[in-house]
Amino acid sequence: MLLPELPGYLETYGAGHLIGWIVALFTVGAFFSRFFSGRIADRAGRKPVMLFGTAVTALAGIAYIGVGWLDDAAFAVSAFLVIRLLHGLSTGFRPTGTSAFLTDLVPVERRGEALGYLGVAGNAGMALGPSLGSWLAVDFGYDAMFAASSVLGVASYIMTRKLPETLPHARPVSKQDLNVFQGGTVEPAAWPAALFLLPVAVAFGTFLTVTPDLVEGLGFVYKGSFNTIVVIASIAMRLVAGKASDKYGRPQLLLIGAVLLALGMWLFSASTSVPVLVAAGIVYGMSVGINMPAIFAWTVDLAPEGKAATALGTMLMALEVGIGVGAFASGSWYASDPSVLLSLYLGCAWCGVVGLSFMLWWMRVHKTERDNC
Repeated sequence: MLLPELPGYLETYGAGHLIGWIVALFTVGAFFSRFFSGRIADRAGRKPVMLFGTAVTALAGIAYIGVGWLDDAAFAVSAFLVIRLLHGLSTGFRPTGTSAFLTDLVPVERRGEALGYLGVAGNAGMALGPSLGSWLAVDFGYDAMFAASSVLGVASYIMTRKLPETLPHARPVSKQDLNVFQGGTVEPAAWPAALFLLPVAVAFGTFLTVTPDLVEGLGFVYKGSFNTIVVIASIAMRLVAGKASDKYGRPQLLLIGAVLLALGMWLFSASTSVPVLVAAGIVYGMSVGINMPAIFAWTVDLAPEGKAATALGTMLMALEVGIGVGAFASGSWYASDPSVLLSLYLGCAWCGVVGLSFMLWWMRVHKTERDNC
């Protein structure tokens, strides 16, 4: 809801050169919270993790409004960036708890399908959110957008309170759960999914950071409306990709997702007209719709018994690192030289090639291991 309009929000304070920090700081907050969220979800329950992440979302919108009350522009920008860092806790907690909650409820043979449907729900929000946020920001101001985001966070919190706890023998959160030095904060078994996700996330971080300027330059008044195209394409693929991963295997689907990622980013690099831009958004959205449910399901497949949430948190650390690197690098490079905008996407096309190469290598190694057994 907020992302397409936040670069313009920073411009009102004369801090447009800091656009790379909008996503980067958010992902830093999310990354460090992964050290806690997975182990808490596996020990104290899925529900406390979901509730905490949702509460952060509700409070963040109010905090952004408070930034507007500050008279000193430099202090306001600093406060905004701190809030972005803390806002990242929402993503560090909520998706980890929600994904683990869902895997508790569904049979293993339909795990990919169920996670695909979860992604459809999330993507529906991601389709409506940017358009709603842009409309509110353009016609009613940024505070209206921030207030609406808080209201949605409160609504989600109320609904989450009504959900059951699915972890057997869940207990209250203890101080030991917050001690990262006691171990159990990462799950090594999730490394293949995390490594594949890393270049995918770098491309995503770049997309989130610089695409609002690209679509504005091609005539979109409501910048968030372009995100709707991407998300609709993603939803369409999620409706079939999750079930396909249950039938054909997660790695096989990820191969297709990597190819579509490379093709979509290459099309973005050639987007000097609206039709090419729309085609790029559709292809890229299809890659997201294939990759994300397959990666989530693959991570749970790889996880030892009782470590699903920790494995998901480990995999999502790679997401945060990739998004942060992509956002900061592309934002910094673009701020110093706007002429490189399209070439940034060409670099992201290579992220798809890297993901494809890794998956081909992994499949070959494991085929050899099976053949030798």
